[in-house]
Amino acid sequence: MGLSQALSNAMSGLRATQASLSLVSSNVANAETPGYVRKTLNQVSGTTGNFGSSVLITGVNRQLDEFLQSQLRTEMSGAAYAGVRSDFLTNLQGVYGNPDSTGTIEDAYNKFLTALQGLSTSPESQSARIGAVNAAQALAQQLNATSQGIQTLRANAEAGLSESVSTANNAMQQIARINVQLQASTGSTDASTAALLDQRDQYISQLSQLMDIRTVTNSQNQVTVFTNSGVQLVGTEAATLSFNAQGTMTPNALYDPDPTKSTVGTITINFPHGGSYDMVSTNSIRSGKIAAYLELRDNTLAKAQAQIDQFAASMASALSDKTTAGTAATSGAQSGYDLDLSGLQSGNTIHLTYKDNATGITHNLSIIRVDDPSVLPLSNNATVDPNDEVLGIDFSGGMSSVLAQLNGALGTTAGLQFSNPSGSTLRVLDDGAANRADITAASVTTTVSSLTSGNPQLPLFTDNGGLYTGAITANGSQTTGLAARISVNTSLIGDPSRMVISSTNPQTPAGDTTRSDFILDQLANASHTYSPQTGLGTRSAPLTGTLLNFARQFISAQGEAATAAKQLADGQDVVLNTLQSKMDSVSGVNMDEEMAHLLALQNAYSANARVMSSIKQMYDTLLQIAGG
Repeated sequence: MGLSQALSNAMSGLRATQASLSLVSSNVANAETPGYVRKTLNQVSGTTGNFGSSVLITGVNRQLDEFLQSQLRTEMSGAAYAGVRSDFLTNLQGVYGNPDSTGTIEDAYNKFLTALQGLSTSPESQSARIGAVNAAQALAQQLNATSQGIQTLRANAEAGLSESVSTANNAMQQIARINVQLQASTGSTDASTAALLDQRDQYISQLSQLMDIRTVTNSQNQVTVFTNSGVQLVGTEAATLSFNAQGTMTPNALYDPDPTKSTVGTITINFPHGGSYDMVSTNSIRSGKIAAYLELRDNTLAKAQAQIDQFAASMASALSDKTTAGTAATSGAQSGYDLDLSGLQSGNTIHLTYKDNATGITHNLSIIRVDDPSVLPLSNNATVDPNDEVLGIDFSGGMSSVLAQLNGALGTTAGLQFSNPSGSTLRVLDDGAANRADITAASVTTTVSSLTSGNPQLPLFTDNGGLYTGAITANGSQTTGLAARISVNTSLIGDPSRMVISSTNPQTPAGDTTRSDFILDQLANASHTYSPQTGLGTRSAPLTGTLLNFARQFISAQGEAATAAKQLADGQDVVLNTLQSKMDSVSGVNMDEEMAHLLALQNAYSANARVMSSIKQMYDTLLQIAGG
């Protein structure tokens, strides 16, 4: 029986060698195939008798470091996130342009200031007047173009989300399909199973570039994929992501967790056996391309739009807003002020300062005219002053309604009394004898609507031809998207003399510099306060400064953000490439190693064949002896 055992052992050796040769050839053939993992044979010895043992093939081994693979997928998500942000911020920097070059907001603004300086020097010059109006038009057009560039980037982010969702759905379906094919697996791996695992890993890696994920593998080689936030994406069945793209992107298209208010697309996961889940409002995707697109569309680029909108709004208001102090008024022991509301429009403000004598606290109150009651009550964020207390009042019902609202809101709590002695006059008084509150100041800020009101203020810039007043409606604040709509007053384009002539009765002298000096001072020297919604400053400490300084601030901030994003993306690429190199050294095909292994297999094959040849000769000798 010894020769039979030896023959059996040699034959098992030949079979194992042949199987190994098949894997070597597969490794060599797939050396450049993306995602291919090097394969080796799992071999164990098996006893076949009292002496010696055969070799048994128990499966195919994938040369894979699962911990390293998990790290690699995490870095794929991070690198994809950083790469998308870097590309978009670089493009945003291109929209703003280089600070020292032409065709930028800063360049257009400086040219406008230069034209205004020329107008103040020669106010009677027709060419100076036309030059100032033309420079204002160039600035408005530059703001329009910048807004369009930002919205194009937001539209690209929206398109990126749509494409990413489609790619993710395909990857999840393929992972589920392979999981089903592996149902019969008992945990062992043959060549076909190993090939399926390679394919599945490719789809998982593809998914990891889109979002942050983690995986759990069971005893049947099936994998369950979750987001890092815990949402199951795929098992033997795949969930489906849906994205409701909203079409054209505008500054007013903004995300809101309330689906009835959101005007951009959101991502919903629909589970195989029913139920759905909003992946955006729950912050379920925190890395990868999808997270980057969401952050860019709803945060970074929305703030960029808010910055140029604030610039446009501050510039328009600086020239058209007129603040008029109240006239002292009394009634018996009561004292206060009369305020002329004849020019008050939606978005305009009544300012009151009063001291609560019981607490010693001084209150700064901004009463904002509202013509759309659906937006009430207003939050204190409706103004940029951190010390403001904001009260929105619906003016759509007339003066009697206004008085009822004011007395209802402030009569009991603050001890203030409001009345309408005549016409459009609003009288506000303290409570006299009780002396609960002292009114220390009152004024009204209105938007001048005429070019010849006799005031230096003028509506030089308009909102697509209409007056900019800062109105708040159900569609949002008028400030939102103003940079896209801002234009020079068409009446001023038709008659540039209004850059100087503020009154026709009496006629303003042709050489008068009152209005041109006012415009120049407001735009070059006056300090303004800017909303923290721009991403600059905070609610408690808002950014203040000239308009030019504000423009330089947000352009500089965007440049620094683009540089930081590029550095982060480069750093992520270094980490990813390092991990990929380690992964390749473990799981990739090394041709030198395969060739060395091939030579060893050739020798083993020859040796096993030699053993079989020797056994044949022995059998032949025995047969000859037996026949003799």
